[in-house]
Amino acid sequence: MHIPDGFLSMPVLAATDITAVVAVGLALRQASKELDEKQIPLMGVTAAFVFGAQMLNFPIVGGTSGHVLGGLLTAILVGPNAALIVMTVVLIVQALLFNDGGVLALGANIINMAVIGSWCCYWIYRWLAQLLKNENFAAAISAWLSVVLGAVACALELSLSGTVPLTVVVPTMAAIHAVIGLGEALVTVAAIAFVKKLKPEIIHG
Repeated sequence: MHIPDGFLSMPVLAATDITAVVAVGLALRQASKELDEKQIPLMGVTAAFVFGAQMLNFPIVGGTSGHVLGGLLTAILVGPNAALIVMTVVLIVQALLFNDGGVLALGANIINMAVIGSWCCYWIYRWLAQLLKNENFAAAISAWLSVVLGAVACALELSLSGTVPLTVVVPTMAAIHAVIGLGEALVTVAAIAFVKKLKPEIIHG
């Protein structure tokens, strides 16, 4: 899902970069009001976990592979605004030090994995938890959606850039990441259950 440089057109790059800057700025402003001294170290630990988890790939269909995104899990632990910041920092480090995703395409990658995959899906999780009265089921669905919706957004950006036709890229990305999302759901639910058993007070809210 990490988009390299050279795959997006200048209008799409400009639009996604500007949108990402605004989203991160708003998250920083809101997080500064919400965070306390206990949460800041947790953000660092969570960032390290997400970074490490994203380095581990697992095989899926057709010889492709996927990795855990960790966006929803981060939001459940530290809150949606802090999670957006954590995911952004991870994506910046990956782009600058490991060439995993382009520097110019950072805006698109932040939107797909931090804004949609973390911030937006956290509120979907909250809504589903109230609707279904089951936090684990809500977390599983929202974690799966965090991967699929992020992939669809990535596909739309590639299509708008003229890189790949819409009718090809959206079904392909959605199908592959629907499988990856199953792994995301399992990891997210297992991690939340572990944290609730070991140290439930660190979960946001």
